[in-house]
Amino acid sequence: MAVTKSIQTASLSIEVQKDVDKAGDPIYAKKTFSNVKTDATAQNVYDVAEAIKGVMEASTRDCFINESSSLVNA
Repeated sequence: MAVTKSIQTASLSIEVQKDVDKAGDPIYAKKTFSNVKTDATAQNVYDVAEAIKGVMEASTRDCFINESSSLVNA
């Protein structure tokens, strides 16, 4: 039997600088945006992340798509 993966939920996380450590290096925290469409293309999610990063006051770093899936034995 074949197992299939079905994406149930997706969210977008962007690393945002929240502070600096004693050495002056940036400390990042993740800002998460829920309810990303599960059928959204990677390019579209990336474009939205870049637009969000463009209006944030704090410095940003990487962005991530977080997916939660279920496995079904078909």
